[in-house]
Amino acid sequence: MTRPRLVLLSTSPRVAPGLMSSQAWSVLQEGRVLVGSPDHAALPYLEAADVPVEVVSQSSPRALAQRLVAEAVEHGVVVWLVADDGDPDLGLALPAAVAAAPTPPELEMLPGSYDLPGAALLDLVAVMDRLRSPGGCPWDAKQTHESLVTYLVEEAYETIEAIETGDRDHLREELGDLLLQVVFHARIAAEDQESPWSIDDVAADIVAKLVRRHPHVFADVQAPTAEHVEANWEVLKAAEKGRESSVDGVPTGLPALALAAKLMSRAAKAGVPVSADPDDSSFGGRLLRLVAEAQAAGADAEAELRAAARRYADAVRAAEQRPSNPSQ
Repeated sequence: MTRPRLVLLSTSPRVAPGLMSSQAWSVLQEGRVLVGSPDHAALPYLEAADVPVEVVSQSSPRALAQRLVAEAVEHGVVVWLVADDGDPDLGLALPAAVAAAPTPPELEMLPGSYDLPGAALLDLVAVMDRLRSPGGCPWDAKQTHESLVTYLVEEAYETIEAIETGDRDHLREELGDLLLQVVFHARIAAEDQESPWSIDDVAADIVAKLVRRHPHVFADVQAPTAEHVEANWEVLKAAEKGRESSVDGVPTGLPALALAAKLMSRAAKAGVPVSADPDDSSFGGRLLRLVAEAQAAGADAEAELRAAARRYADAVRAAEQRPSNPSQ
């Protein structure tokens, strides 16, 4: 005699239910299918596949567990569609219900689908949509591209700080905050009445750009070293943007040291023989020469100054903590 089976079928809420495994579809066709909510994401797909599903409601996890065990004993194979939260209370109640059954069914956990890499990004998009939609967060709903500029800059700098201090947990958090800004701006753009675009358009654009700018990976261009790759990138970028000068497109809103370093780097890559003026004795001229000196030494002037500033801040804190000398 075949032992009855109670199959707990779980699916990823981030993967289309129609993409369940062949094993999952097989057991769905074989057994009696039960679910706890009429809103389960798999129901439309099961209906389209002519798989009957009964929605059951019990007053407690214990009662539901007893019901499922009894159904399995009666029908041979019962499939329970696990909710998105994993039905933890049901999982705790099932062992006792199985043990108490006159003919204990075989209890089986069957993952019908798994998260794909990057699937959690869908959760972020969904949360952002909820915050911006009617009934969401008033603060989030009133934001614009312009009002978020300050936060975008702050999050970028906080991410840089996490990298430079080597705090990986902090870096993970700050990358999340930075990612939020991208999703936030894309959600605002999707609401534009004249020319809307979404986070999918943002992702599609950068995918196309990466493929286009990496012909040595996606086409037959040869680029055996990182230097070749960088040179090809700049040539392709210049052609795409239609720029006339090597320094076109450098954002002047960069911090001054980073701006100077970027301009010098662009000029050097283009083979333009322009260096800092040694006769410029202004503060700006002297700083420019320091940037050139840092580049010649393979250092990042902006990062070096930030590191020095952090050391200075540490020294200030240490001085503030020293006990004062009452004799002075």
